[in-house]
Amino acid sequence: MNYFYNKKNIVELFLTIVSLFLLSLSSFSQNRVYNTNYITNTTPVIDGVINEEVWNTVEWSSDFVQQQPYEDAEPSQQTAFKVLYDDNNLYFAIKAFDNEPEKIERMLTRRDEFAGDWVGIAIDSYNDDLTGFSFTVNAAGVKSDGIVTNDNNFDETWNPVWYAKVGTDADGWIAEMKIPLTQLRFSKKDEYVWGLELLRQIFRKEELSLWQKIPQNTARWVSLWGELRGIKNIKPIKEIEILPYAMVEYENFEKEEGNPFATGKDYGYNAGLDAKVAITNDFTLNLTVNPDFGQVEADPSEVNLSAFESYFEEKRPFFIEGSNIFNYPLTGGDGPFSSDKLFYSRRIGRRPNYEPETTDGEYINSQPFTRILGAAKLSGKTQKGLSIGILETLTKEEFAEIDSQDQRRKVPIEPMTNYFNTRIQKDFKNGNTTFGGMITATNRFISDSTLEFLPTSAYTGGLDFTNFWDEKSYYFSAKAVISKVNGTKEAITELQESPQRYYQRPDAAHLTFDTTLTSITGSGGTIEGGKIGGGHWSYGGWTTWRSPGLELNDQGYLRGADFANEVIWAGYRLWEPFSIFRSMNFNVAAWLGWDFGGNILYQGLNFNFNTQFKNYWRFGTGISYDGNEYNRSELRGGPALIFPGYVNRWINIGSDNRKKLSASIFASNRSNDNDFAEAVNAGMEIQYRPLDFLQISLSPNFYLENSSVIYIETIDLENGQKRYIASGIKQEFTSLDLRINLSITPDLSIQFWGQPFLFSGDYSDYKKVVDAGNKDIMAQYYSFSTDEINYDGKADIYNVDENVDGQTDYSFENPDFSFFEFRSNLVLRWEYIPGSTAYLVWSQGRTGDHPDGRFSLNKNIERLSMLKASNTFLLKFSYRFSF
Repeated sequence: MNYFYNKKNIVELFLTIVSLFLLSLSSFSQNRVYNTNYITNTTPVIDGVINEEVWNTVEWSSDFVQQQPYEDAEPSQQTAFKVLYDDNNLYFAIKAFDNEPEKIERMLTRRDEFAGDWVGIAIDSYNDDLTGFSFTVNAAGVKSDGIVTNDNNFDETWNPVWYAKVGTDADGWIAEMKIPLTQLRFSKKDEYVWGLELLRQIFRKEELSLWQKIPQNTARWVSLWGELRGIKNIKPIKEIEILPYAMVEYENFEKEEGNPFATGKDYGYNAGLDAKVAITNDFTLNLTVNPDFGQVEADPSEVNLSAFESYFEEKRPFFIEGSNIFNYPLTGGDGPFSSDKLFYSRRIGRRPNYEPETTDGEYINSQPFTRILGAAKLSGKTQKGLSIGILETLTKEEFAEIDSQDQRRKVPIEPMTNYFNTRIQKDFKNGNTTFGGMITATNRFISDSTLEFLPTSAYTGGLDFTNFWDEKSYYFSAKAVISKVNGTKEAITELQESPQRYYQRPDAAHLTFDTTLTSITGSGGTIEGGKIGGGHWSYGGWTTWRSPGLELNDQGYLRGADFANEVIWAGYRLWEPFSIFRSMNFNVAAWLGWDFGGNILYQGLNFNFNTQFKNYWRFGTGISYDGNEYNRSELRGGPALIFPGYVNRWINIGSDNRKKLSASIFASNRSNDNDFAEAVNAGMEIQYRPLDFLQISLSPNFYLENSSVIYIETIDLENGQKRYIASGIKQEFTSLDLRINLSITPDLSIQFWGQPFLFSGDYSDYKKVVDAGNKDIMAQYYSFSTDEINYDGKADIYNVDENVDGQTDYSFENPDFSFFEFRSNLVLRWEYIPGSTAYLVWSQGRTGDHPDGRFSLNKNIERLSMLKASNTFLLKFSYRFSF
């Protein structure tokens, strides 16, 4: 009897455990659902007050849960919301309860800052578990928005037209939103199920709570949202939006006597338009005709002493908005090759490629940038998961005007050029697998032999495949690219001699330098995989390569070719607060690179640690070691040099940025073996918010480097030999970034950015390369004695007498210099009605240099202040028409 009794109890216990397990599993994966209603009478007034009767036709939904810092805990303040709809709009009412209303942070900033307390909604109207449209408003009424692609890639450059107002009551603060259906993408159905997520950020606690629970250890986002149900019988609305603009401009600058182009002032005007047309329910066509980007902030100052081109971020609105579809990086991570990509929009409208030479008595008037005549961008995604992006752009043929004793002539400096780009990507298995590709075509219409050093055409193509599994915790990705560039012998020779490849290097036995070629082809790719979710650990690695002939720089960006490298990395993240820590992560990585000739180029490893404390301060530190470098670029086409390995150490500390006054500091030190070089970099950022509508930041930066070797010049001797001249250098610069953001209303703001930049390069210990590649690092060079080199102060040149016979064998210019620059932008922006904007801009620039390479803060500031400023004043209006 006891046997059967015990057996029965065991079975019941087993069934109970199984039931509880299945119930917990079900509650973890179950999506929340909100049921909305159609508005049959008067629509709500978007005023931040929830007092219309129509809101009573739907229920409140609440029970948010924390995601950060305490996952799955009850929020410190609850949130509730309602949703309504009609034929044209979605309406949201959100109550952000707060039992300490005096602590609500109402920060007035410009759009897309996500500052202070805020609430947000996110809608997956495709219902593909991959694409989401995000709309956020903070407690001061400032809007932020963005679009999510591929489940978790957020792009804040998307700027839809929508409406939001905020208010307060005894329970906290309120947000009302109206989202036009024209801003969403969906196809016609009788009844819709859309993905839905609600978010709330409480600034004073850095607390994020969600309506639909999403764990911190997952790589998923859109695919875990809840559901919005009840929307029936609405029709997609195909909107046409036209945005014409008009601009007037005045510029004053230093007058140059005798120069007919430098009269001290200039006037200009311009007009054009942007347009947005909903071609279908899924695809939108963006057009721009004669665009002007005068309101865009200038690039920061720099002095680039390397062989490679600097990479600058895109800031122009037409190319920023919706740019995710055209993003095709060759490699991930943050190393020197992470900027390589098939499409780099800064190529379009770039500075002209040719700079004509002038003789004494001649003056030149040249365009700083190539004018974009027009561009068209088609983008969208079908209900079956096919994403398409097509970009077509035409730039103007540009000329420089040269005046010689009142005789004028025009010299072409940039040909008319067509840029074409197509990106396609298809989702499979609910977005767990994607397959896609990109094609770019650049065609130049060269009509003058002066520009035949430029390629006539350049084509690139790429294929990419990604597969996720185990709730997107693991992934595998493969990517392959090819390129072909056509042009004259001169153009292709220049590509072979460019810093990306240097085919002419005397020690590059695996490369063939051929001056008769009229085309060049290459390939590259990346294979990677790893674990990115599902726990505290993440890890991965990749192998990437670029063949010697790969060339992307006509429409993309390529720092270097002729290499392959491997990277492995691992990280451990703690997001749940413990002890004195709020969060913490550790990371380690190792890498190895080689060229197609089998030479080891570099190798190294890195460890870093970052944490936030419970008092909201932050701390990070790290160390990396790089072994000897096989430097193929330093001698600009000469033999490769071996640079010694180095150790880099860094530290950063940040105070509580919730306070009105906060600061962060950073410092790094890099030291090479054998005292070959040492560099110190230090800086800080001070942020002050005296009022909710005023933010001030000050960021000083200082850099000092002493190096034994830097390239000076290659000299061709009469006997056909080459002399590679190098020296030591002490380079020092300091800069100061000042930003002031004054937001008068959510739609009216004033922004100022200013940056003085001071640089000096002091060269010494001149030497020639005698045994490049010698593993005894300094045996690669021979330093000139005082008998072999002398300085001619009158001509500002160095004369070299190698055999000390009293005859100068060759000379080179004194490379010492100081460079100083000031750039600033003052922008008043007023969105006087949604989508229509007025800009008033004042830009100032001062640029100069001096032959003294010794750094002196006082002297460089004095030299900078004595320069005549160039001022540009611009007034621009745009008005949005929609049909």
